[in-house]
Order: sequence, then C-alpha cells, then structure tokens
Amino acid sequence: MEKQDVDHVEEVHNALIEAAKAADIYDARVQQAALEGSADEHDLTVWNAIKTYRTALMWALVSSTCVIMEGYDTNLLQNFFAYPSFVTKYGEYVGVSSSVPTGYQLTAAWQTGLSQGSSCGSVIGCLISGYLVGRWGSRRAQLGALVALACFIFIVFFAPSLKALVAGEVLCGIPWGILATTAPAYASEVLPLALRVYMTSYTNMCFIIGQLISAGVLKGLSTRTDQWGYRIPFVLQWFWPLFLIPLIYLSPESPWYLVRVGKIEEAEKSLLRLQTSKSGGEDVRKTLASIIYTNNLEQRLQVGTSYRDCFKGDELRRTEIACAVFAGQTLCGLPFAYNNSYFFSQIGLGTSTTYSLTLGGTGLALLSCIVNWFVIMPNFGRRTVYVAGMGAMFVILMLIGILNVWTERYSVGMTQACLSLVWTVIFQLSAGQLGWALPAEVGSTRLRQKTICLARDSTNIAGIVGGTLEQYFMNPQAWNLKGYTGFVWGGTCFLVFVWSYYRLPETRNRTFHELDILFAEKVPARKFATTEVDAFDTNVIDDLTRKENHGP
Repeated sequence: MEKQDVDHVEEVHNALIEAAKAADIYDARVQQAALEGSADEHDLTVWNAIKTYRTALMWALVSSTCVIMEGYDTNLLQNFFAYPSFVTKYGEYVGVSSSVPTGYQLTAAWQTGLSQGSSCGSVIGCLISGYLVGRWGSRRAQLGALVALACFIFIVFFAPSLKALVAGEVLCGIPWGILATTAPAYASEVLPLALRVYMTSYTNMCFIIGQLISAGVLKGLSTRTDQWGYRIPFVLQWFWPLFLIPLIYLSPESPWYLVRVGKIEEAEKSLLRLQTSKSGGEDVRKTLASIIYTNNLEQRLQVGTSYRDCFKGDELRRTEIACAVFAGQTLCGLPFAYNNSYFFSQIGLGTSTTYSLTLGGTGLALLSCIVNWFVIMPNFGRRTVYVAGMGAMFVILMLIGILNVWTERYSVGMTQACLSLVWTVIFQLSAGQLGWALPAEVGSTRLRQKTICLARDSTNIAGIVGGTLEQYFMNPQAWNLKGYTGFVWGGTCFLVFVWSYYRLPETRNRTFHELDILFAEKVPARKFATTEVDAFDTNVIDDLTRKENHGP
C-alpha cells in the first residue's frame, strides 16, 4: 500500500473515532464511508453475503443454538402431561378412561405450574438481559446464563416432588430468558441486510430443533414405566451448556455494542473477525462508519438506552409493534394447536398415535421453516406473510371448533389433529419465524436489546395467561372443552389479524438508519414499503431533530 493510501486510511480511521465521540453525523468522510457501506449492503446478494460474512454467520449460528435447550424443555414439560411414567409418578389416580389410559392425571393447577414455571422465570430473565447486555455485552451475558443454567438443571433432575420441579423450572427460565433475547439481537448486529431475517428467525428454528429432539426422545422412551422414562430426558439438558460455553467464550462481541460504549478500536477488531472480503480493512471501515453514523443519528433523534426510553416518542410505536408481533405468536392459538399431545389424547387418540403425531408435527414445523427461507422470505414482504398467516390460522381454528360436534368419531378426532398440523405449518411459514425476526428489526439500534426483551416478555406473559387457561380448557377435571377451544383462540387470532393489517409496517430491504427515518417521519404502516427515504439528507435529519427537541 502506498503512503498516500496509508495516510487516507489513517485519516478516515481518526475521523470515525472523533465522530463517534462527538456524535457527529456531518463529517463528510464519515458520511461518505457510511453512504458507501449502505449502498454495498443493499447491493449484496444472499450468496455474496454468505461468502463475505461466513465467519459472522458461524458465530450467529452458535449464539442462536443456545435457544435449542429452551425449545427442548418447554416441549418436554407440555408433553409430559400425557406421558405414562411421568403422570404415574406425579399424578393423582382418577380412574381409567379413553382420555386417561393410565388412570393417573395431573390437576389443572399443577399442569399450569409446570407448563408456565419456566415462562415466569423467563419474564425475569428477559428484563435482566436488557441490563446485562447493556453493561457487559451479549457474549458475557450468554456465558453467565449458560453457567447458571447448568447449575439449575440439578434441581430439575433431582426434584423429589412437583413443588421442587416447579421451582427448578422457574430458575431455569431465568437464563433461558437471557439466551432467547440475546441471540436474535446478536444475529441482527453481526450480519448484513441480506442475511438479517434468516438468522434472526433461525432462533425460532432452534426452538423447533429442540422440540424435535424432545419429541424423538419422548417417543423412544414412551414405553418405559420406570423413573428413567422421564429422568433421561432431563439428563440430556446438560449437553448444551457443556457444548456451548467454550464456543461462546471464543466468539467476537457485537460491534454495535462496542460502538455504543465508545470502544471503537475494539469494534473494528470485532468486524475484522466477522467479515471476510478481498477489500479487507476498507469494507470493515465502511461497515464501522455505518454503525457509527446510525448510532449518532439516533442520539440526535433523542433515542436513549433505558427501558423507560422504549415508551417515549417514536420508540413507543416501535415497542408496540415488537410486542404485538411477538405476543401474536401466542394469541394466534399456539397453546392449543401447536403439537399439543394433550389435546390429541383428550380427543381419544392412543399414546403411540399421540406421540407419533407430535413428532410428525415437529418435523413439519422444521420443514416449514426451511421452505420459508427458500420460498417465502426471498419473494414476499414481512407484513404480507404475517397478515396472510393470521387470516389462514383463524380459519383453521374455527374449523377445529366446528368439528368438535362430532368428535366422538375417531375419524373426526383424527381430522382435528391433522388440522392442527396444518395450523403448525402455516404458523411456521408466518408468525412462527417473523415473531422473532421483526422485533430485532423494528427497534432502534440503541434500544434493540431492550425492545426485544420487552417483546419477548409480552409473549411470555401472553403465554402464561393463555397456557393457564388452556389447562382448564382441556383438562377433563376442569372445563373439558376439547376442540371447542378452537373458537376461543380463533377469536384472539382474528384480533391479531386486524391489528397487523393496520399497524404492522414492512421492514424488508430497509437498513436500520432508513427505519429510523421512516419511524421519525411517522410514515403509516401500509406505506413503509413504497416510501422513498434518503437517510443521509442532513436537511431532513435537521428538521426531524428540531421536531424531537421542540415539537412540531
């Protein structure tokens, strides 16, 4: 490299550091580098993005893999309610019937405690995650959560009673809440626009992989009548922390976090580890300039970094969208229709058929995610897919409710079970993946982690309420609604459909600073896809800044 080029590189490097310290968006060198970086990101195809960001892709995969264990455990507990060795150990004798073949049944109250214990812990974990990541970064937050989880699994494994088991689930839920919120945020920060939706939604696929593993384990052990029929599935939970702790320790920190805390040199080193290209340092400086520019822009737009800031000004709308989209995963009927082996058993299907359907449903869910990646996401916008998915799931839930009139017939019960599998496919083609991807996109970069945490807690709370009611809907010792429960969830699904039509914006092909401008200009949700925006027009930014500081 010639001396003139070296001097230019050093000049740009120093300009980036000074701009970050002064929150300056007007430095011509920084603005030009950010503009070039933004243009390069828009032009980047998926295949070229994979080649350029292959190491970043690997570390995003590692981070998201931490979520597999939560998918494994939540599926485990839900399906234990129809599991012979588990209900024989912890249940009460209620007499043998077609819906209770073992004669043992957990009460609706204990089913609620077990199924929602980890969600209650996750609510706490999500809120803690926002503070931990803001102070220590996602890498150290994930390491701490994995170590804590490895300790809490001892309580679940050795639990002598239902009380101890519930306590263990609550404690395990805390690190799960941390891991589930750091993964999509990390993926969105280390990957370019072309890969962002794939890896933020990969978190959902990790849930499914965990569910698939647990469904296979349960299917294989369903004939065991001793204590190891349910203890072996708990033992397998230790594998993930032991496997992931050394990998997370070696992973690079998010450059966005490092810029936010003023560690510009470390952010550049992190980008050098994440990107692989022929241009090397030049591309890294463009990416770094884009990060600094976006962070400075949000500072000028008065975007803070506390939970309170999530409910101020334009951030309130962004928080609403993130929370509603994520809660929509539950409100569209998840506690009822998604691989519900308890529902299958209550409509008279045998144990073998029940767990075969559950395993098949989880396999369909995983296949749907892959179809989504290669067919849906490249060709359709987030808003279109989410709205259409909600409409289709509403129709299926109503059909399940209508068919319950004839549910005493085995063929009708099987039809209801198959409809729930169709619902699962549509869910994974729409809200299942986008419920994870959209919150990581709509929040401002300075509040991304906290926005995701609030969104995750919205679905946790919706899941706790919905899961509690679902036990009473389905339990033969309680309300025993069976398939009529489809009418209840069909109603809530329709409400989410209406909300999403009027309030959900299109975020596809938008960089983070473009989204900042669109939200600051209060563009209606249905016009996000067609509105042209120049995120580097200082006149527009000055006007928006005046409005933020002094009002319209």
